Amino acid sequence: MVKYPLEPYRIKVVERIRTTTRAEREQILKEAGYNLFLVKGEDCLIDLLTDSGTSAMSDEQWAGLVRGDESYASSRSFFRFERVVKEITGFTHVIPTHQGRASERILFSIMGGEGKTVPNNTHFDTTRANVEFSGATALDLAIPEARIPAEEHPFKGNIDLTALEQLIEEQGTENIPLVMITITNNTSGGQPVSLENIRAAREVCDRAGLPLFIDACRFAENAWFIKEREPGQGDRSIAEIAGEIFSYADGCTMSAKKDGLVNIGGFLGLHDDELAVKAKNLLILTEGFTTYGGLAGRDLEAIAQGLEEVLEDDYLTCRINQVRSLGEAISEAGVPIVKPTGGHAIYIDARAMLPHIPPLEYPGQAFVIELYREAGIRAVEIGSVMFAHRDPETGEELPADLDLVRLAIPRRVYTQSHLEYVAEAVRAVFERRDSIHGVRITEQAPMLRHFNARFSPLEDK
Repeated sequence: MVKYPLEPYRIKVVERIRTTTRAEREQILKEAGYNLFLVKGEDCLIDLLTDSGTSAMSDEQWAGLVRGDESYASSRSFFRFERVVKEITGFTHVIPTHQGRASERILFSIMGGEGKTVPNNTHFDTTRANVEFSGATALDLAIPEARIPAEEHPFKGNIDLTALEQLIEEQGTENIPLVMITITNNTSGGQPVSLENIRAAREVCDRAGLPLFIDACRFAENAWFIKEREPGQGDRSIAEIAGEIFSYADGCTMSAKKDGLVNIGGFLGLHDDELAVKAKNLLILTEGFTTYGGLAGRDLEAIAQGLEEVLEDDYLTCRINQVRSLGEAISEAGVPIVKPTGGHAIYIDARAMLPHIPPLEYPGQAFVIELYREAGIRAVEIGSVMFAHRDPETGEELPADLDLVRLAIPRRVYTQSHLEYVAEAVRAVFERRDSIHGVRITEQAPMLRHFNARFSPLEDK
């Protein structure tokens, strides 16, 4: 069998990408304040900033854009969308939103608040921000193995059940509005959560009388890992495994921009009737009517089709192995990465690669700058820029637990030759790693600073 699996599709439309010179990239970096979020997409040869909203849609999804019913209320496209989501998740109420963070904002506006704590295996950036914007505390309870990048563990995304039970005992159920599990666990390397762990978390929540929510944006990739790695699951379909995952939850937030295989959209899934009424009222106020939620009918059609396609075994096998192939090519050159490789991205351990750069000189950001300078590849820092916090007493900035660089692979977009180019560029930067300098922040916002911060290379000072 070939090392890299055959793509279960053929290319029908192509988009030109532009090659830049090193001198051009130097100027682009300066103008963007060395923040890759502020670099124009057209100036990126290979764009691995995110897998969110960057998928290539299928011919059937494009056909759905034409079929979309644009009735303001109760469109045909909404009912198809609702039917597909209910078939996959089983939730009583399906509330469309324009993307995952809108679902998070609605949920935590209702259930968050001062003095409350929301535990998760690991919150990603917008989830954390929406929890904290409500006044609540976002608490990460990942298993210890998640904090050791080189550690091999089949379900490194699991929530620490002992820590969860201790939290409930210490804070009381009145101060914990819900428990959340993110699948796959993005912050800790796109690592999956086992069915056993989700089931056990459900039991903990039942004993405490707490609702369990799933951040489900990569639910299909997580189900694929369960099928591959968890004993007794190998003969089940992805749809069956996904259905069992959702059966343990009281609700979910979903960015369809990941495993929905679309460029925009999401939903909030709920069982609780009273909570659903409150959520729909907020939806109408800020997103749109309950049967479109900020989306066009054509978007709802594309999401419905994408959610069906993402459950196909041949698609997921190709997807996971494409990511795994890139990880192997990088790791074999000695580049330290989070192991095992996750479902949607390769995570480089920038702190291990660049030990001469202190965490608060942001080694992850230094690496993404250097990778763009080298080859026009855009990646993203997942570390002390994105997740640093401040000492509550002194106000001093404290580094994140890890400093990682994420190479997020858009779905159905890049070929193997593109990823071989990425591997070659990473190896080139790795070979001259001792010459890379840190950066300092010159401008930043009070929340989600990584989106708009500006940096200055320390070598220039």
